[in-house]
Amino acid sequence: MAPGVACACGGEFVPFARPLWFYATINCQDRAGRAKIRVNDIAGAPIYSVNTSIKEETMQRFLSYALIFLFLFTGLAQAESIDALWGEVKQPPAPELKQVAPKPATTALLVLDIEELTCNAERRPRCLETVPRIAALIDKARAAGMPVVYSLTPRGTLETILPPVKPLPGEPIVSSSVDKFWNTDLEKILKEKGVDTVIVTGTAAHGAVLHTATAAGFRKLKIILPVDCLSSADLYIEQASVHLLLTGPGTRRAITLTRSDMIGFPEK
Repeated sequence: MAPGVACACGGEFVPFARPLWFYATINCQDRAGRAKIRVNDIAGAPIYSVNTSIKEETMQRFLSYALIFLFLFTGLAQAESIDALWGEVKQPPAPELKQVAPKPATTALLVLDIEELTCNAERRPRCLETVPRIAALIDKARAAGMPVVYSLTPRGTLETILPPVKPLPGEPIVSSSVDKFWNTDLEKILKEKGVDTVIVTGTAAHGAVLHTATAAGFRKLKIILPVDCLSSADLYIEQASVHLLLTGPGTRRAITLTRSDMIGFPEK
């Protein structure tokens, strides 16, 4: 017999789409109220059985509760933890990248943690590969009159920011852990500049980029994510971070994925 739930009081057998190791039935032998719940394995051997006598007027309520119990029971039984299914996880399809043309007056470019401690050949060589692309974005943003805002790790300083992406005098710098809104003036800075959209670049993909972009989404800001301007220690983490931002409840309706060469900047 296929796995599922059945009620012998005129109901139909309800199969489950996913394979289960048991099936269950509810039998009502008479309208006086004698009912039986039976759980068998796939081979038909009984696993669990109970008889109960209830009054006729409570039969319908009993059956409702019994069915709820069985559906919950079967749902729990079929659930497997992620470690058991690790090898079956399928890679998501590559996301669609879009051309974007942000408005300089209402957009800010965020450059997160591009400093000696986090962006170096020993710890994160892929970060060094992103630096020329981020530097080019900075030049285009400045030329268009778009504000550029920097962040540092708690141990970083102005001097540890890598030379190709050094801030100009007067460009804001905040310092925090992975969420650059936390315990900083970043939200205030963006509000004062009339910003409703942020372009998020930097490292690490699963640190400052993921958490700051999510925090921006919570604040109803639109997010532009150039996927060639983020980095981590390995490709899997970068991919997972992009996928989480694309599908996460705090960002999925606010984010646009793009590439640095797909961002159009009007000249000032």
